[in-house]
Amino acid sequence: MVSSDVRYVFRSDETDVDVTIEGKKEWVQGIVDELGLSDVGTMLPLASNLIAGNHEESLEGEMDDEDALSPPINMGPKPDPGRIPVVRRPIGALNIEHEIQKIGFEPASQHDVFELMDAFSDLDEPRPIQGQMSVDPMAEAWLRELMRMIVREGGRTALATETIEEVASTKLGGRTGVELTVWLESLFAAGKLVKIHGGDSTGWGPSPRWLG
Repeated sequence: MVSSDVRYVFRSDETDVDVTIEGKKEWVQGIVDELGLSDVGTMLPLASNLIAGNHEESLEGEMDDEDALSPPINMGPKPDPGRIPVVRRPIGALNIEHEIQKIGFEPASQHDVFELMDAFSDLDEPRPIQGQMSVDPMAEAWLRELMRMIVREGGRTALATETIEEVASTKLGGRTGVELTVWLESLFAAGKLVKIHGGDSTGWGPSPRWLG
């Protein structure tokens, strides 16, 4: 138990009165009432009370921490590793598309070249790219519109060089073959495109910063 010892303090500079009473709270309060000092002065707990009180609070805090660390009463059944299914397959034997279909997801839609050409031809003419680093502002603007279309509407991340040529060559300054590849390489070097190597062909996708 925390001690109930207190100190009553009253001081008046005008009357040169200085009163200090220490003891049990009930006894001190009785003396204060007898002296008619109930409405003045200050009743303070002794320092020993505060130390004892803090000690008791810390002990209670330790008990609370222990209670918090104790496990809940109902944790459910214990884990049974034997109920976890084991799936083994040779490396490279996973058919991702088949597994995606099994769980009900459909792969991203992929337009064939003719569908891409039709969709691309319906686009409004973009504004030329602004900036000194653009070699052909209008061609770059059309390429960016093509990339934006395949990402936002087709769910694709890149197109092969050959596909870009078939779909948009006329809008890209008539670039074909090596000339187109060199131009795409320059955009890749400028950080506007990303290059994806895929077997016999190379794919090109938009840099998020360039796509805006």
